[in-house]
Amino acid sequence: MSQTALILLQRVEHLGQMGDLVHVKPGYARNFLLPQAKAMRATAANKKRFETERAQLEAQNLKKREEAERLAERMHELSVVIIRQAGDSGSLYGSVSTRDIAAAATEAGLTISRQQVVLAHPIKQLGLTEARIVLHPEVSIPLTVNVARSAEEAERQARGEAIGVQDEDENILGELQAENAAEEAAAEAAEASEEA
Repeated sequence: MSQTALILLQRVEHLGQMGDLVHVKPGYARNFLLPQAKAMRATAANKKRFETERAQLEAQNLKKREEAERLAERMHELSVVIIRQAGDSGSLYGSVSTRDIAAAATEAGLTISRQQVVLAHPIKQLGLTEARIVLHPEVSIPLTVNVARSAEEAERQARGEAIGVQDEDENILGELQAENAAEEAAAEAAEASEEA
């Protein structure tokens, strides 16, 4: 299969750094790298043009990276809460996507697109999950995604309490024990009043 030669205009994860000459599949070049101005075709004219503009491109890249680093410092420990319906076992009805996380982060004060959110795996369970927000090809920040059934449950998860079926069972058991204790106290009070 033929490969397309490109010059990278910025760092591309798993591919290379700015200025690298890379060979990629034509579809990847045509559909992703070229339209998003992450690379240009490696022709003789483009190589000369890149070398003349290299200092300017590096300066622009440095400026954007510094802005991203400042933003990353401001958003150091960002956490978002996403409320979803789930079954008794904690399995979500559906999943939480990068679009959902981007919308929640925007509500939290960080305007990002869904393409900037990186998930290691789809979120299909209640609980805390780590995601990554790519602010710049060289700068990313961690994001804690708190998926819960309600705001109260999200607060409990954030404090580190375990959420699940066991909690519901313990709550029911606690209620039954409280009812039994109340009944026993009432029975003892009734016996005491009969004796008197």
